[in-house]
Amino acid sequence: MAYHSAVHSNFGVDYVITYRFADTSDVGARDGFTSLMQALYRVGLATEVRNGDNCCLLVFVRIGNEKRFALEVYRSRVKDWLHGVRAAEPARETQHTFSGGSMTEAERLRIIHHLITSPWSEGGAGVTPKEGQWKNVESIFPLHDHTFNKEWIKKWSTMTFLKIEDLDQIRNRFGEKIAFYFAFTQSYFQFLVFPAAFGFASWVILGSFSPVFALVNGLWCVIFVEYWKHQEVDLAVRWGVRGVASIQQKRRDFKHEKEVKDHVTGETVRIFPATKRLGRQLLQIPFAILAALALGTLIATCFGIEIFLSEVYNGPGQNLLVFLPTGLLTTLVPTLTTMLTSVAIRLNDYENWETSGNYEAALTQKIFVLNFITSYLPIFLTAFVYVPFGSLVVPYLDVFSLTARPFAANEKQLQAPQTFVINPSRLKKQVIYFTVTAQVVNFALETIMPYVKRRGFSKYQEMKSEQAAKKGGAGPGVIVNDHPEEAEFLKRVRNEAELDVYDVGADLREMVVQYGYLSLFSVVWPLTPVSFFINNWIELRSDAVKICVEMQRPTPARADSIGPWLDSLGFLTWLGSITTAALAYLFSNGGLGPDGTPASIQGWALLLAIFFSEHLYFFVRWGVRIAMSKIDSPGMEKERAERFVVRKRYLEDALGQDVMDVPSAQEERITRASLEEDARQSTLRTASPQDHFWSRQRSWEESAKVGARLIESMAPKESKKEQ
Repeated sequence: MAYHSAVHSNFGVDYVITYRFADTSDVGARDGFTSLMQALYRVGLATEVRNGDNCCLLVFVRIGNEKRFALEVYRSRVKDWLHGVRAAEPARETQHTFSGGSMTEAERLRIIHHLITSPWSEGGAGVTPKEGQWKNVESIFPLHDHTFNKEWIKKWSTMTFLKIEDLDQIRNRFGEKIAFYFAFTQSYFQFLVFPAAFGFASWVILGSFSPVFALVNGLWCVIFVEYWKHQEVDLAVRWGVRGVASIQQKRRDFKHEKEVKDHVTGETVRIFPATKRLGRQLLQIPFAILAALALGTLIATCFGIEIFLSEVYNGPGQNLLVFLPTGLLTTLVPTLTTMLTSVAIRLNDYENWETSGNYEAALTQKIFVLNFITSYLPIFLTAFVYVPFGSLVVPYLDVFSLTARPFAANEKQLQAPQTFVINPSRLKKQVIYFTVTAQVVNFALETIMPYVKRRGFSKYQEMKSEQAAKKGGAGPGVIVNDHPEEAEFLKRVRNEAELDVYDVGADLREMVVQYGYLSLFSVVWPLTPVSFFINNWIELRSDAVKICVEMQRPTPARADSIGPWLDSLGFLTWLGSITTAALAYLFSNGGLGPDGTPASIQGWALLLAIFFSEHLYFFVRWGVRIAMSKIDSPGMEKERAERFVVRKRYLEDALGQDVMDVPSAQEERITRASLEEDARQSTLRTASPQDHFWSRQRSWEESAKVGARLIESMAPKESKKEQ
């Protein structure tokens, strides 16, 4: 089988396994490494070993037995066919496996990874990094194709919109899961063209809190989410993964309680009672309450301190003290979020999900709760607490005077003014911060900071080695022992081994959170979609650079959608219909909003605005879904064509090509000889009335003549005269 040129550029290496033994005895390290080599050999993989850094070995893996690999590909495709992912049954002969469908690099790497990591019972080596007997196996990763990476980044840097062929290329290289992320971000970016243009016009003509902009933005959100649902199906069919989510991978950590015999298949299956898991899932309720109280209290406290320092305190050092809440949030919120995330992971483990897909979906829902609180709560507090009830809340903020007391010259500087006036621009400034400043900061932390850290660490290592060499205490480095023709290649591999693992879920979470700002609060600042349009053009390119430069090459994984994040999009769209209506009503008086007292708010009017907006959302969503269901797509046409070809082939195989051939009339014509033969045969056997009935007309021609005579004899006399 011909390898891709990228494989040749990497010395034919498919995967690299890092084996680190710094904390293991010599005997244990040798035994563990021998077991690793045997396990890889048993599944048809060839290996080469080279030295790494800091008590580490680099194990280079490639296919050693092509027949074994072809059989594994055939098994994978048969499994897809049995689950309805593939329309046609793959060829039975393994030598025809690759001609039955194009073998992409992503499929090759995915199946090799399956050979390495899947249990022995499923035909794999069972190597699981950092678990059990493989605790010394640090990582398993494929190598980057730097030629492709350079061409990819160069091409994308000159394009505004991506084509479907560009997404196909990502899918062929990195798998469908990452391709779906880029497809979603690209669709989101293209859809932002209209709200960006309309938002700019609204900012110029209508201003903030425009009901017209709120209505148009809400309609756009509904159409985008429903369009993406339709697009997901189209891409899943195009990439041959529709329904692949039904092929669930069993979790190694799943603990069954009993084994029962399936009454349908007769097989023994391991189960965990659904009622017991439901009881454990109910713990999500106190977890959500705990997360809301912990994060909410912290954010609300910092919010109150910020209000006090910026609008109550008027003593020395105010310009510097106003940054205190930001510092507290920057320091404490990530720490608390990390702690709550670890609790969410433990809770998810306790729920004991059987498959990896269900486990990831449940964890995603828990993480979304945390992201929702940390991302949107500050704006909710400003819009629905500070603005309507500011004059009632601010007098109680003197509890935060401890933060400024050391700097105050007298007590008057710590007391709230008698006539407090809310700051109407606070909400807009907050939205601008989260939609512009925070996006820039996140880009720097996500792309620039890792590069600076890596370069700094590399420089530190070089300086440390040089100092040790001058003192004569350093042994020969690993590079000194490399073969000259391998030195450059091994240096690159060692660098890639130190990189972080790419998490596509983190990037999807970032896009969904950004969409939430657009659906919930863009009515506050109509230029929000303009900011996101610019940001997402950069985001697409920076994510490509991040994958190529900052991270290890991702192991290809299949998916037929963006997973549970699609439900999050629907939830944010629904909630946006409520918050947008509430904001448009509260700030309808020229964008100033209430004066800080709830007396100016008509409760019935606010509820009525929310009621109509929410029901308009349901009605529009229903109409858009019907319209989308009527739209055909290339992917659906391809699926129908494939299934038609399969049905046609099976019918032809079952019935034969000539089943519809009409018999020759001469073969059935009644002649004198045929009548004599029939008479002779009738004397040889006893003829029944049924035989006599079917022997009177021997062909369709005789039936036609008899029928014509009967018609002529039974026709009315008037019709005979007309003839």
